[in-house]
Amino acid sequence: MYTSFFGLTEKPFAITPDPRYLFLSERHAEALAHLLYGIDDAGGFVQLTGEVGTGKTTMVRSLLSQLPAHADVALILNPRVTPEEFLVAIADELKLEVPPEARGSVKALVDLLNEFLLEAHARGRRVVVIVDEAQQLSAEVLEQVRLLTNLETETRKLLQVILVGQPELRDVLARNDLRQLAQRITGRYHLDPLSRAESAAYVRHRLKVAGATTDVFSQRSINELHRLARGVPRLINVFADRALLGAYTYGHHRVTVPLVRRAASEVHGRTISPRWLPWSLGALAIVGLTVFAVGLSSMRSSRAPAAAAAPKAATVAAPAVAVPATATAPAATAAPAAASPAPSSGVAAVAAKAPPAAPTVSEFVAQHAADTGTDAAFARLFALWNASFDPHGARPCEQAVAQGLECLAEKGTLAQLKLFNRPAILSLVTADGTEHQVVVSSLDDTSARIEAGTATLTADLLDLQRWWYGPFLVLWRPPVPMARLLKPGMRGAEVRWLRQGLASARGEANPAAGSDVYDKELEQRVQEFQRSHRLGVDGIAGEQTQVLLDALIGAPGAPTLRTRGG
Repeated sequence: MYTSFFGLTEKPFAITPDPRYLFLSERHAEALAHLLYGIDDAGGFVQLTGEVGTGKTTMVRSLLSQLPAHADVALILNPRVTPEEFLVAIADELKLEVPPEARGSVKALVDLLNEFLLEAHARGRRVVVIVDEAQQLSAEVLEQVRLLTNLETETRKLLQVILVGQPELRDVLARNDLRQLAQRITGRYHLDPLSRAESAAYVRHRLKVAGATTDVFSQRSINELHRLARGVPRLINVFADRALLGAYTYGHHRVTVPLVRRAASEVHGRTISPRWLPWSLGALAIVGLTVFAVGLSSMRSSRAPAAAAAPKAATVAAPAVAVPATATAPAATAAPAAASPAPSSGVAAVAAKAPPAAPTVSEFVAQHAADTGTDAAFARLFALWNASFDPHGARPCEQAVAQGLECLAEKGTLAQLKLFNRPAILSLVTADGTEHQVVVSSLDDTSARIEAGTATLTADLLDLQRWWYGPFLVLWRPPVPMARLLKPGMRGAEVRWLRQGLASARGEANPAAGSDVYDKELEQRVQEFQRSHRLGVDGIAGEQTQVLLDALIGAPGAPTLRTRGG
């Protein structure tokens, strides 16, 4: 789906074990070299282990493609068999004719294989048995394999056995009842996950094999791939493939860190937080506890003097009882004035009636989290265009195309949004790492109106930019079916629209006239337009150039973004 978009000849991150894509880390190269050498060596057992997804099966495929011409190989992929079935499988792989009466007899099968091994040795050939997923072999089958390797000449064994499996294979072979087999293992190799540098080289190697001529993944996105996949090649493949699909969906020609994180979240079925988030939340918790403790201590210290002063006040007030009656009148008169709380209570009443403060952006999306998903955002954006959206239908941008609209997904600034002058979906990431999709429907110099479902908020731009890192998506309606790229040499109605649009944007008197050929003169006009609006200057009218031109022309009936001050 996305291969031509990125200039690839095939999918670079398929999880099938294709030897063309084998990337040899230092440990991989060492293991493969020893396996190839061991085939012509003295025979016996070789053990190759590695975690799930570290490339064991791919290495086996590469080994098979590099075998010397004088080697005969039996590859066993299903080791969960009985000793008799295992011996039959080896015979079948070596293309031996097994008599029907021999299939139920271990002795007959062993005699048949021993005879073949002797004949192969006489012809100068080597016989190799490779067992994948060998950790699933039963002790009885392993003992039978050991007995097969007993056949030898004075100088060498006649059968080479390579056991490939997960780390549990080491535990199996460490059992006391298998110690005779373990003593015959001449080489043990374990494939570790890739280092960060190896992961970067691995990603670039696979892209190069698939025909990439540019860096599709940024270095930071590769680092994030390594972190989330823990250096396991298979997980890198799965995350990278999903990230490429996401970049294609949004029209990005370069995979970013958020796209990688979103891909991993989709694969795992849960939200993947940035690496710094747990540390930040921990630090905030510590700061919060510290502030709480200091505040509590201050409250206790402020209450202590007041409690101590209470008895003193009672002691001073006691002699007032003995004051002569003539002194009581002024005291009584003064009492209401001293006790009157009217002014302060009036202020409190006014304050109580004041409207509550508007929520911040983070508070708003938290309150309406149920309406900040992708489907809700697209439903709102489609509604602004008087288009219909089905959350259970095709991909949103495919639904847009079916209704004469196009998607443009970019990473930019509010100034760029103002230029496009179209409502947009913004991706906001709050402090807890949660991603929210909201629609910005108007924008001026100080504020933006954002919408989540039917709820709206006039947000301060500084507050909005705290949670928005640039990803946005706009819809636009091309007047004619448009190609993603219009470039020199093309011709047609879309080229005529481009020429007329540029003329109209320049205020020319007769923009309706013009050729439908993308010639040198049109290329120069496109370059001037791109330069004046701070776009990449290449003379090719890509999606950004087309959307911006459409916004400047002012297509009738299209919803606009700017309100005042824009």
